[in-house]
Amino acid sequence: MEEALAKIRPHTTSNLAHQKAPANLLQALESTFQEKHTDRTPTAYFAALITTLDGSIQKKETSLGDGDVLPAELYLLALVAPFVPPPVIQTNLNTLLSLTAPLFPALMAHAPPLRSQLTLYNAVFRALDKSQLDVSAVRQSFASILQLCLDPRPKVRKKAADIVKDVLSFPPSPLIRHPYAQRVAEWAHIALQQASSGALPKSKSSGKGSDTSAAETAIHLLAFLRPVLPNLPLDAIPPITTTLLTLPRLGNPYLSQAAYSILSDLFTASTTTGTASAIEQIPAVLNAVLESPPPKADNSISPSWIRVLGDAMFAYHVADASACAAEFNKVWKTVWSYFETKHPQTRKAVAESLASLTRCITSSIVKDSISDGETGKSPLRSIISQITKALDSLAFASAMQELLSVISALVSNLGVRVDPAKSTTATEALLMPLVSKIADLRVQKGFEHKEAADAVLSTAMRVVGPAVLLAAIPLNLEPSDRQAGKEPRAFLLPMLNQPHPSLLGHFVSYFVPMSERMFNLQQKADSEGRQSEAKVWSVLVAQIWTGFAGYCHAPSDIKTALTPAFSQLLSQLLYGQPDLRPPVLRGLKALIESNKIIASQVDADMGESSRSDNAITPEQASQNLAFLKTQVESWFAIFFNVFGSVDRDNRGMVGDVIGVWAGLAEKQDITKAYRKVADLFRQSLQQSDNGNTTAMTQDLLILLIPFLDAQDVAALFSTCLAQEVLCHKDNGVQKRGYKILAKLLEKGKVEEDALQTFQRLDELSVGLAPAAKKDRFILLSLLILRVPSESLHIIPSLIPEAVLGTKEPSEKARSAAFELIVAMGQKMSQGGVVKRSMVDGMDEDGAEAQASINEYMTMVAGGLAGASPHMISATVTAVSRLVFEFRESIDTQMQTEIFTTLLVFLSSANREIIKSTLGYIKLAIHTLPTELLRPHLKELVPALLAWSHDHKNHFKAKVRHIFERMIRRFGWNDVYQAAGEDQAAKVLTTKGKVPTGDAFEDVLYGSESELDDSDEDEQLNKGVRLRVDDDEPMDLLQGVASRLTNAQANRRRKPGQDAGHFKTDTDTGKIVINEDESDIEVSSRKAAKDVAGSAYRESMTSVDGFTRGPNGRIKFNKDTKKRRRENEDEDGDVEMVDGAATATKKNKRPIEPKLGHEFKAKKAGGDVKKGGVDPYAYMSLSQAAKKKGRNRTGIAGKR
Repeated sequence: MEEALAKIRPHTTSNLAHQKAPANLLQALESTFQEKHTDRTPTAYFAALITTLDGSIQKKETSLGDGDVLPAELYLLALVAPFVPPPVIQTNLNTLLSLTAPLFPALMAHAPPLRSQLTLYNAVFRALDKSQLDVSAVRQSFASILQLCLDPRPKVRKKAADIVKDVLSFPPSPLIRHPYAQRVAEWAHIALQQASSGALPKSKSSGKGSDTSAAETAIHLLAFLRPVLPNLPLDAIPPITTTLLTLPRLGNPYLSQAAYSILSDLFTASTTTGTASAIEQIPAVLNAVLESPPPKADNSISPSWIRVLGDAMFAYHVADASACAAEFNKVWKTVWSYFETKHPQTRKAVAESLASLTRCITSSIVKDSISDGETGKSPLRSIISQITKALDSLAFASAMQELLSVISALVSNLGVRVDPAKSTTATEALLMPLVSKIADLRVQKGFEHKEAADAVLSTAMRVVGPAVLLAAIPLNLEPSDRQAGKEPRAFLLPMLNQPHPSLLGHFVSYFVPMSERMFNLQQKADSEGRQSEAKVWSVLVAQIWTGFAGYCHAPSDIKTALTPAFSQLLSQLLYGQPDLRPPVLRGLKALIESNKIIASQVDADMGESSRSDNAITPEQASQNLAFLKTQVESWFAIFFNVFGSVDRDNRGMVGDVIGVWAGLAEKQDITKAYRKVADLFRQSLQQSDNGNTTAMTQDLLILLIPFLDAQDVAALFSTCLAQEVLCHKDNGVQKRGYKILAKLLEKGKVEEDALQTFQRLDELSVGLAPAAKKDRFILLSLLILRVPSESLHIIPSLIPEAVLGTKEPSEKARSAAFELIVAMGQKMSQGGVVKRSMVDGMDEDGAEAQASINEYMTMVAGGLAGASPHMISATVTAVSRLVFEFRESIDTQMQTEIFTTLLVFLSSANREIIKSTLGYIKLAIHTLPTELLRPHLKELVPALLAWSHDHKNHFKAKVRHIFERMIRRFGWNDVYQAAGEDQAAKVLTTKGKVPTGDAFEDVLYGSESELDDSDEDEQLNKGVRLRVDDDEPMDLLQGVASRLTNAQANRRRKPGQDAGHFKTDTDTGKIVINEDESDIEVSSRKAAKDVAGSAYRESMTSVDGFTRGPNGRIKFNKDTKKRRRENEDEDGDVEMVDGAATATKKNKRPIEPKLGHEFKAKKAGGDVKKGGVDPYAYMSLSQAAKKKGRNRTGIAGKR
């Protein structure tokens, strides 16, 4: 609320009456609060405004002009009401209604105060309880608001509709549905019936829009109904649905589209939210929609009508699958008939609707189709045959993209097992011929929809798996296949890297031998110097192993496929093939994670167990994990060796795999692995010049920390809290040492004494490397939480280090230092005792101090007395962060002392201190209360103005930003009066200027995107064309999909196509370019038009021209050299156009422009040339090809 009021206060000096009146009223109210020492709470504002409104009505000051009091009172009431506690509104309900409800008739003609009243009533209705909603005045007010939902004024209409939506969305407790929901449903139903019959009454509000047509009012009603429908009673939905179906008969395209769209939303909501609001009406809705199909040429209604069918069928399927199956074939044929349209939005709607229909295919439909045989006439067989024919049909040429998306949806939704005891899916039994046909289209030369075809094949790969797909669509990648003339299908390899139901054994038996043969071919080509061929085989091997992870998603044959021989092959790849290491690691990681996910679903509802995406049961997944546990020890040895052999930058993925396998390992396996790594770590510390090995072992220890027991944690903590680690000469070892200590503390398994740990860390801070400061700060932040409340004397010794850390070059170190400062502040704010006698540098007989945030701020502010500007600047920065973090806890006196102290530093000559102080001032202006800052404006404003001209360190911009915030919070007058000197006031005036009109000009001229953008529909509507091949005849009945191209593709530039417009010289073979005499004639005609249309410009700018002053006196132009030179140039152009022989002395004979003259350099002379002939290389062939005529001939690059 305070932010909203702060935006109003500065408008007391506004020239606009509707802004000035609320600001003056607010100022008067706050002055009264100040006089009576009343807190500025929402309740206080509400009570004062109610009293003021009552007085205005009793005085009959009810005029509703811009500067009147009543609109201002309503405006402020609307602003304050959402923040008033509901009990206050409930208590004052009768008073509020008696004052505001009678105003509705008078407000109807004044939109701004009417909107304020509506906003007020929104807060009132949401604050009422169930009993108060039955009050007569409340019900009448809601009825008035309900009628405003059809108001012709958009802002009023939207405000009223928002109120109804908000009221129904938040029913009073404990009701689930609002008591007014039934009333709204009845009103909407009656209004829809009137709109359907064209008998809607005109709005009572006056104005231009009061004669709104029935169709337009019905559109407004539908816009209101869309967000409200989910909150209406279930029994009220069927009559509204029935009435919605009658609206398209009015013939308004937008109205029909909106009605169908609402029906689609209604059906979608019924399936997603689980409500049955429209389920009972689905058969009637389907019949009504099917009986009123729009013309196929009607591009405005057809998409919405088609989507209704798809959404209704899917909702029908969720409610009654068997009844939906009976209507499936009829609806499919109806929607399919719109596929041949040229309108892209209609085709898109058809594709979406058919995709929804594929989700309605039941197991009974599938079984009937399979038992019917390949030549059967079952509905699903007919659909598949229809789609197959459409791929080669010219009628569906423009819908190829959408047709492929429908096939993809069909493949995905038929991924159910025909027999639960077998792994065969309906896709494999019914759709493999169709998928094979798409694969054949994909390899044809002229097929342009390769991405959509890849989507279909990728879906098939995911549903049936590569074992089935590659049996029907071979890869044809080996030399024997190429020699047999088979087209390679390497595009299938990237699709392997996704979860699929094929067994891991298929990869071992099929792809592993293939990759070995390809690797041998690569070695052979490399040895024979065929580098390009070797690269091809290398890429194919990498793509094969990239698909290894797809086979590792919970396969059921892990025990038989993960043999010692295959495991040895994987380890060899990890050791010796860096390019293949990432895919192998991803597969080994997926092997654990996928089985864990399925094993955790034992108690969960598995849903449709026949789906192929759950290839194994939770029991099988648990058995797989039990088998993999037996392999952990051997794989740990491999992973650790690989981790130590790779560079630091490449250890991340290996570490992730180690962490996943460690989560599966038994406790004894973890302990055994930890002991080996810890021994290696201690050995490396004793050896010299071995930082890399030490850092590597530390990284392994960090990975194992989450799985260690308490004994190992304590041993590791004491090992790392040693001089050999924290003072190591290698920065990486120090950094990891602190990180290990922080990780151990974070897990909460360490029972070390925090004070002793602080003392030890203080002793080891001498050899601290800059790279380890971030992790040291993190460790100290965690240790602070463990300090007892009676031992807070440790905090003052940490403050200097933390404060100086805020000036570290590393951003992460600075952030960690700030977090440490805040953590110490939070610890102090929790209370405790600071024993000053135990603080270094304090007297031994110092008294104890109670811990508080104010005491902590005093400790931190001690750094302001530092000897170096660096320390002072860091302290200012730290204080700024604490002021922001604990702004609610620090008392007013401490805030005032901090502000006045730091204000002195604005007069410092050190730029580092000034930079930090400006940051604090900016924070204070934004955060602290205005009452605290206002008394200091007279000192603050002149101090800031002293730096308003300094451009270094961006001081000028920072000061300007601070003044902008000050003016918003304190108002222009207060800041301006505090400026003092005339010169300073002028500077402030300059800063206060606000440009006007720029925003409007930006809207008009700021963007050229609208000129460049073209309507997507227009481009798509241009359709497709047949690609003509002169070498062979075209069969329009077979394989037409590969002969199609869109209109845009024909305009693509082809290499050498411009050169075909020219002849070539028989001697040299160079291109012959003919200059065109007609180009000069065209240029002459253009110049003549320019001269004819420039008479006015001549009279204004030429030597002989003149202008008229404000009093009508004539003033002749001055005869300057520049103006004479311009006239001479223009005269030369005119003489060239007219062909006159007369010319001035300085005018030469007009030079005939040469071909490509616009590309000639303006200052330089160009390349070396003979006879002044510019080279034609400055001109593109495409431009020269457009020239007409062959009067004179030249040869490119030859005279």
